[in-house]
Amino acid sequence: MIFAEKLVRLRKKAGWSQEELAEQMNVSRQSVSKWEGAQSVPDLEKMIRLSKLFGVTTDYLLKDEIEEAGAILTDMEETSVRNVSMEEANAFLSVKAETSKTIAGATFLCILSPVCLLLLGAASENASLNVSENTAGGIGMIVMLVMVAIAVAIFIHSGSKTAPYEYLEKEVFETEYGVTGMVKERRDHFKSDYVRSNMIGACLCVTALIPLFDGVVINEDNDLLMALMLCISFVIAGIGVVFFITVGIIWESFKKLLQEGDYTRTKKEHRSFQSVITTVYWLVATAIYLSFSLPTESWKEGWIVWVIAAVLFPAVIAIANAIENNRRK
Repeated sequence: MIFAEKLVRLRKKAGWSQEELAEQMNVSRQSVSKWEGAQSVPDLEKMIRLSKLFGVTTDYLLKDEIEEAGAILTDMEETSVRNVSMEEANAFLSVKAETSKTIAGATFLCILSPVCLLLLGAASENASLNVSENTAGGIGMIVMLVMVAIAVAIFIHSGSKTAPYEYLEKEVFETEYGVTGMVKERRDHFKSDYVRSNMIGACLCVTALIPLFDGVVINEDNDLLMALMLCISFVIAGIGVVFFITVGIIWESFKKLLQEGDYTRTKKEHRSFQSVITTVYWLVATAIYLSFSLPTESWKEGWIVWVIAAVLFPAVIAIANAIENNRRK
């Protein structure tokens, strides 16, 4: 008995239509039809997934001489891949929608944290305002640290809510019947909001430079005015980032459940190496920023480190992935 005949028998025994099997396998109905019509054969990854889905060995599926599906997977093999239920998928999407707002707000606090320090620093250089440099620096640092501390607390609290679902990002899993269709439907409904928010965020980040140019046009020698314009730029850019993060987290949650994009089975195997590179990279960037800004107290000029780091980050990840792929060959 050939593979196509076995697949038809197993599908009918499970009581599924071709559409339902296609949904379980995250493929099109046409693909299933071609498999059952002996027009094509699934790749190895899909063959393994079929064996787990129907509870049979890959030998039974691949070897024509094995007629009976008597070689059932052991209990250990059946439970090696976690199943995601409809309730769990809905709970995950609800948590991500909730935490997307809090994480976006915490990020906004981090972006605004230097604003007080910049304004007071500029005010201390203006003799008419009678603000000492030490007072300005002290108050500015306190406000910045408090805002960052609040943001960190929010990050930790949000992380604790999503911690039970971390396996969706790191582990290979299967979805129960109906889950994939539900996630795709919700993603399709959300797509217009996702595109619109990204457009608004991009426009805000670009226009955030306008206040700086306005400051140069009005009076570039006025440090207080330039600091104020820079702070306005931070606010505008921060609002843009809020738009990006809010919809971005929700969009990524759809990808995690569908195991698409950066969350495919293959990429999950490489994720641990990439996570180490990412952690080390941003720790080094932070160290460079502090080593430059602390001795010279050039906090206004030091922010350029983050711009350079952000521009170089995709290249670093690409190089890291290339090294990892070469090592695995």
